[in-house]
Amino acid sequence: MKLQNITIKEYLEGKNIKFREVGKEIITKCLFNDCDKDSKGNKGHLYFNAETGQYECKKCGERGNLITLAKHFGETESKPCKKNAFNAELVEKCHETLPNHVREYLHGRGLTDVVINAYKLGWGTFYGKRWITIPIPDIYGNFSFFKLREDPNTGNNKITYPKGIEAQIYGLDTLASNTEKVVICEGELDRLLLLSKDVPAITSTHGAMTFKEEWIEKIGKDKKIYICFDNDEAGKKGAERIVKMLENMGYETCIITLPEEVGEKGDITDYFIKLNGSVDDLLNKYSKPYPEQIDTSKFKPLSSQELIDILGITIKKDDENKLITFLCELSAYTESSQLNISFNAPSSTGKSYIPTEIAQLFPEDDVMEVGYCSPTAFFHDVGEFSKEKSGYVVDLSRKIMIFLDQPHTLLLQHLRPLLSHDKDEICVKITDKSQKNGLKTKNIYLRGYPAVIFCTAGLKIDEQETTRFLLLSPETNPEKIKEAIYQKIRKEADSDSYNLSLSTDPNRKLLKERIKAIKLTKIKDIKIDFPENIEKAFFTENKKLKPRHQRDIGRIIALTKAFALLNLWFREKNGLTIIANKDDIKEAFKVWNAISDSQELNLPPFVYKIYKEVILPAWIAKNKIGLTRKEITQEHLRVYGRILADWIVRQQIIPMLENSGLITQEQDSNDKRKILIYPTVINQNNSELSGGVKKDEESAISSTMNNL
Repeated sequence: MKLQNITIKEYLEGKNIKFREVGKEIITKCLFNDCDKDSKGNKGHLYFNAETGQYECKKCGERGNLITLAKHFGETESKPCKKNAFNAELVEKCHETLPNHVREYLHGRGLTDVVINAYKLGWGTFYGKRWITIPIPDIYGNFSFFKLREDPNTGNNKITYPKGIEAQIYGLDTLASNTEKVVICEGELDRLLLLSKDVPAITSTHGAMTFKEEWIEKIGKDKKIYICFDNDEAGKKGAERIVKMLENMGYETCIITLPEEVGEKGDITDYFIKLNGSVDDLLNKYSKPYPEQIDTSKFKPLSSQELIDILGITIKKDDENKLITFLCELSAYTESSQLNISFNAPSSTGKSYIPTEIAQLFPEDDVMEVGYCSPTAFFHDVGEFSKEKSGYVVDLSRKIMIFLDQPHTLLLQHLRPLLSHDKDEICVKITDKSQKNGLKTKNIYLRGYPAVIFCTAGLKIDEQETTRFLLLSPETNPEKIKEAIYQKIRKEADSDSYNLSLSTDPNRKLLKERIKAIKLTKIKDIKIDFPENIEKAFFTENKKLKPRHQRDIGRIIALTKAFALLNLWFREKNGLTIIANKDDIKEAFKVWNAISDSQELNLPPFVYKIYKEVILPAWIAKNKIGLTRKEITQEHLRVYGRILADWIVRQQIIPMLENSGLITQEQDSNDKRKILIYPTVINQNNSELSGGVKKDEESAISSTMNNL
């Protein structure tokens, strides 16, 4: 019996072995051990893949294929398949047997007979199925293997190739010719379609993410390179990956973005066949040079107030919050000075609206918005597999990560090394659970520093996380809510008109172009001129230094660099390094002074505001007698007109205020069952505690800033 000519089903039938078929699996009783001596009827534990013949016993673990099974039965003819090894004769035989219905199918995909014949497309039966055969030549021009595509009459366009074959270029003959341009596309039939249109093209045999860097030198320096991949996520990532390879090698490169009409997963074939597209439009209308050229002469220096006004088109009030959030997202385009923000506030306050609305100004590919994510699920996001590292590389450099409405902050504990910028590549070991192999260790390499924004309704946050984040809370005052309602009505009443007004607003359009231009500049480093100015502003008179100030100065420096990046065309520049000046330092301290009170106390502004506007006034009104939790919730209702849940006060707000030193708790001397809350106030010079800085110090800071 010649094993290369039969399927596993035929082999088992020839051995009179009973089996049952379930989908693409053939199941029988174990042929190697006594695994199924107690199994009833036709139930068994030996599973075969009907196409490949590979098997595995779910009890004893025996594995193999048709050849090893034949050896088990004592058959000596285990290598007859080499008699029909892949060769030019087999390629020619398959080409000659190409049926008319397959040739018509290829015509329908835009391939001409000249191309079909020149590249020996054929047809044959392999793995028990009928396939279109695409012979792939090696670097010497000799055919090395078949790329197989299911017969359109019997399959669903499944594609396969022999196991163990490495990816290679399909189109070396094109590179050998003296063409002025070449299109790197995704898929053999797309490449042959382009050749049918007289467009030189090449592709990788193994998909969008498999193009190798060493192949680039084979292209030749004298060619203009176009990259055109499918419209799906893999295609976009594959094109971006090749662009990065070409970026610093002096090639004239263009990226072709297929029109939306081809569909979410549309490709070159859809463009030519469905849309009847032209080659001229493909290489001109839908092609853009990389890196994109932007006229920066139309930009002018942008102050923080001007930026706030532009952001105010869609985000009403919340001036400090939207300004800091924008700077955080912009900081993604620095090498290692990214900011991290944690929005902590109850639901429906707009904590996720601010970062997501601002993110719409940034290139879509740079923004990663994550809905609910468990503490471990984040690391299962599959990156690009690296043989050298034996793991998956997830490149987060120059990315904006927004975690939306997370129920808790446990995820932050797993991200601490990434948020602290400890190393530009961090290895995370996780376990994957599979049905067949149980738990298996998986290495994930997180590369680069993203700008991270974490949104949670949980107010309580671990001190180790507060050292890594700027803590923000959206405003909840009546004026802001009123403006937001007006905005919502306008947007929902006529969304088309609203969106048109946004897309045509000249200042908003210019800001989006400015962001794109900043990204394309690829600034490597930002230095600060006159660092003594930061020292003067930070070391103010009578300010008591604390360990947390080591963290705070880093944030001020990051804000300074973000302001310099915003106006990089108007800063001293040395190659890919720009110099932050006195204006950037002033702007950074202005922002910091607006939020420093709660930051220095490690409190979300929402919690600190409750202390200042609810607890402290209520305590004073009560003649400085301790407050109960019920009195706090009642005062909150009176001040803000909304109920504050008792469990939030008990489990989150009071512990945080106590840890920050703003309150103490004592038993009521008249009723031991009650716990009373007492604010802590510094009575010197009748000044209240203000984030660790007294009121007389604030004037000193202001004076220092004016002298910078």
